[in-house]
Amino acid sequence: MSPVTLLPTLLDALTAFLIVLGGAFALIGSWGLARLPALMTRLHGPTKASTLGVGGIILASMLWFAHHGEGASSHELLITLFLFLSAPISANMIAKAYIHRRFRRCSAPEDVETELPAPPGERTDWATFGAPEPSETSERCET
Repeated sequence: MSPVTLLPTLLDALTAFLIVLGGAFALIGSWGLARLPALMTRLHGPTKASTLGVGGIILASMLWFAHHGEGASSHELLITLFLFLSAPISANMIAKAYIHRRFRRCSAPEDVETELPAPPGERTDWATFGAPEPSETSERCET
């Protein structure tokens, strides 16, 4: 085979490989979202594996349409950029909300209404607020 006829075959094989790889990552990420036990572990499915899966499929789409005469499109590149920027940020916000909710539930007595957590102080371990001392938490927060 000449190099001219080998290139389309290699590009088609690479496109097929990226589609299969992206589909596998998306499947694993979806399975992790559905099957993992807690919210903090469930965040890894859609933010890591599924993002890589969709990114692989979009990269395959970019290769396919660039090679088969449609020309290179910036739409797929913009979708990939938006996806890779928004998935970690949304996961970070969900994790912060979970931490705030857990802190609020664990730091107050059961019969007292609580305000939102205080803003960060001098001893801040997290970007959101400082964790309570172990002596301040009740036994129901040990899990």
